[in-house]
Amino acid sequence: MTENDQILFMQIRLIRMMAEKNNLTLKQSAELFDKFNVLPFIREGFGIFHVEGDEAVFDEVIQFLKAKGAVL
Repeated sequence: MTENDQILFMQIRLIRMMAEKNNLTLKQSAELFDKFNVLPFIREGFGIFHVEGDEAVFDEVIQFLKAKGAVL
């Protein structure tokens, strides 16, 4: 699997986690990630994120969203 594939799978897993943990649809979760540029954040941080578990990366995403002014 290429690094791009791994990044894509991580982004998808985190979109799903956001939806499940915040009672959102997948579409709402994806729109939130798009609005606040979360997917590029995940891509840029992948070097570190790929050695962490999904929960730890999800926590980083939540902090990123809050710093950007997202209300969760």
